[in-house]
Formats: sequence, structure tokens, C-alpha cells
Amino acid sequence: MSSSVNIRDFKLYKAVAPLKKPIADATHTLHEISFLVLRLQLENGVIGESYLLSFQYSPYAIQGAFRDLLPLVKGYAAYETGKVYQKLDEANEYFGNQGINRWVQAAVNIAMWDAWGKCLNQPVGKLLGTYRDKCAIYGSGGWISYTIDELVAEVTDYVSRGFQAVKIKVGNPDWRTDLERLRIVREAVGSQANIMMDANQGMKLPSALQLAKAAQDLNIFWFEEPLHHQDFEGYKALKQQAGISLAMGEREYDTLPLVELLKRNALDIWQPDILRIGGVEAWRESALLANSHHIPVLPHYYKDYDVPLVCSIPNGVGVESFDWIDPLIDNPMTVKDGFAYPHQGAGWGFNFVDDTLELIF
Repeated sequence: MSSSVNIRDFKLYKAVAPLKKPIADATHTLHEISFLVLRLQLENGVIGESYLLSFQYSPYAIQGAFRDLLPLVKGYAAYETGKVYQKLDEANEYFGNQGINRWVQAAVNIAMWDAWGKCLNQPVGKLLGTYRDKCAIYGSGGWISYTIDELVAEVTDYVSRGFQAVKIKVGNPDWRTDLERLRIVREAVGSQANIMMDANQGMKLPSALQLAKAAQDLNIFWFEEPLHHQDFEGYKALKQQAGISLAMGEREYDTLPLVELLKRNALDIWQPDILRIGGVEAWRESALLANSHHIPVLPHYYKDYDVPLVCSIPNGVGVESFDWIDPLIDNPMTVKDGFAYPHQGAGWGFNFVDDTLELIF
């Protein structure tokens, strides 16, 4: 293969989505919806792009990780994703292969896949092979900081746009507040839409049990991250005593927690985050491990990457939707009647609009 597909240079940018006021879940308050956007330029001029959700957290730390690691990927061919992954693993070992180093590792991987797809003039999804041409998508949000009017407005807007499922945040100091909000959402969306609840690790076992049992008549589809993500015994107890479906995975940097939860029969839905877990290959590895135990995959947040990935695995069930990057990219994903359709352009099929980007280095 010609050296024309080798990585020649890189640039890192920041993009910010509009946010009218801060939003909060059980464990975080978000003052900014921001993204870091990586562009890798090949010798032939092709640019591979990726992005990660950064909010307002540790901007200098994550930017520093990019500064440290990006020079190491120069000269590799766009298709050498495995070699680069191993190279960065070796470089990251001393200070740790998880955390911000893993985010950079994944961003590089995703941008390389984008570049290689563009070189071949094919969507990433077609390079991976497909099981289906579309997947279910649910509307996410329902922040604890919302007023009741704001909560109802958001979930009814999702339903009016054809979404057949919505997810709201729980984890208030008093679980009865969560229960009342769930009842209001059920009344607002009707009996046909699925409702999920997400505590963002913000509850302890007793209150999570009380909420799960009290919400049984509301037909909650799943309970996401009710407890600390490493409280494996807690998840086992919650599943046994409440009988509710449990969803986990977005906090994980490898598959060891998946193995621990599977051992305890304490997981019903696996939710890998493509940036935390390390990129395309690592995401698919975790999904196939889940498949070997008949666990469906509904990944965390990154719908524009996750839709083609979910369509490429046998146990891909659906994806999560936020609208945050839609005003910032040139080709927002097609969503219709509760289904999302993979981008058809080369690579990932979308790019951030230049005017939305602020150069970091």
C-alpha cells in the first residue's frame, strides 16, 4: 500500500453546543456542552475526524494527553488501527491505560477509521459488515434540574418526533420525588412508549430498591447505573430483590466489569461508551462478549458512531440520542419513526462544520 495513506499531521479543536442554562443529574452539574474534535491528515490530503464529549471537565488534562500522544501516531497508515492501539497502550502504561489516555487512544482510533473509510470511499459500517440497515433509537435527557414543565415538554417532544422510548434522570435525595416524576412522564407519553430511568451512580442500594419496587406499575424498561459501577454485589442484590432490568457499561474502560456482572447474573443490557472503552475494535469486542451471554447492546451517547456499529453486531438493539452535535455537523443523522439510519457517506459520513471549531493546536 502506498505511503499516501500514512498519517502526516494532526489538529485538535473545540466546539461548543448551545446550552440555555446548567443541567444536572444525580452526580453532576453541567455548565457547558463542549466537544474536542480531532482531525488526522493523511499524506494524500484525506482528513479523518473524531470527537469526544468533554463538558467543562479537566480541559488542560485532556488537551495535554492529546499533546503527548498524537506525535506518536505520525507515519502510521490509516488502516493500522491495531498497531497504533498497541503503540499507545505501551506509551500509556506508566501513568495508566485508562482515564484520559484511553479517551485519546479511542479518538485516534475513530479518526483512523474515518480516514480509511474515506480512502476507500465507503462508510465504516459497510467495512465492518451489517446485520441490519437501521436500529431503534430513544430520546435521552429528563435532567433532575428540569422543572416539571420542562420535563414534560422534552419527553412529549421526543414522542411527537416519532421516538418510541424516553429516558429520564433519577437519584433525587428522596426517591419519592423520582417516582412522582416518573408517573408524570408515564402520563405524558402514554402507555405505548417505553420509559427508562438513569441514576448516574447516584443512589445507594436501599433507595434504589425502594424506587424500583414502587415503580413496577409504571412498566420501567430498564434501570441504568443505579449504584456505583463497581458495586457488583449491589447490582446482584438489586436484580434479585427488585426483578428490574439493569443497564450498565458507560463508565467502563475494559470488559472486566462486564465479566463480573455476568458472573452474578446482574446485568441485562450492556452500554459501552466508544471513547472510554478504546475505539471501534474494543467496542465490538465487548459487544461480542455480551452476545456470548445473550446480553443486548444499547451503547452510551455517541449515536453517529454507534448506529453503524450497532448495525454491525448480532445483539445490537438500539442507541441513545441527544441532539447536541446536530447543529455543529454537516450531515445530522436521519431519525424517523423511532429508528436511526447509518450515515451513507464515506468514513463516518459526517464532519464538524469549520465555522463551529476553535483551534487548540
